[in-house]
Amino acid sequence: MKEEKRRLIASISISAAIIAVMWVVKAVEMIANISVAFLGILPIQARGIPGILFSPLIHADLAHLTANSAPFFVLAAALFYYYKSDAIRILIYSWLITGLWVWLFARGNGVHIGASGVVYALAAFHFVSGVIRREPRLMAFSLLVTFLYGSLVWGFFPEFFPEKHISWESHLMGFLAGTILAFFFKGSGPQPKVYVWPEEDEEETPEWYKEDSTAPPLPGATTSTADDNKLNIS
Repeated sequence: MKEEKRRLIASISISAAIIAVMWVVKAVEMIANISVAFLGILPIQARGIPGILFSPLIHADLAHLTANSAPFFVLAAALFYYYKSDAIRILIYSWLITGLWVWLFARGNGVHIGASGVVYALAAFHFVSGVIRREPRLMAFSLLVTFLYGSLVWGFFPEFFPEKHISWESHLMGFLAGTILAFFFKGSGPQPKVYVWPEEDEEETPEWYKEDSTAPPLPGATTSTADDNKLNIS
């Protein structure tokens, strides 16, 4: 129980620390009256490459940051709780692969910022992992993810939000990255229990019943002799 509690506290702390960095970045922008959006992803241009690393830490405004903070906190904390030593690799791959694919395939006329791509990657990872493993705890969490963040699917369709500049490419690339990583790391984290039922020992044949010249005859039977090979049972 103590080990579970320590792991839970550590998972929450790591997730909260990452979110704290996002809020510090936004606080610096507001206090200094500057914008670091130039560190976002600008597709297919060299100056947009740093955005692969930095764009999830940068948000347009407080509403944008708040909207990403809650799901990121839940999904990242669950990642570190369930996947332990592999969690940091899964998070890094989700972060970098999503950013790289956005840089390669997104529209080239705008800068992409925000952690929503990573949120989509983590949501897809948890959901697909729960389905392919059929492990009760992960399946329960995948259902929770669906219930809480099922509306994320609308982020693939920017036409539903014509007045907002939504990076649907980040959402789509994050979802694809998380799905692939779920299969790649299917051997990590909780696994379904395998129940092995012990086989019943076969009843030993009594010594007197075994075919042996020294075994006593069956009740009511007479033994044969060299001249009489018939077994007579009354």
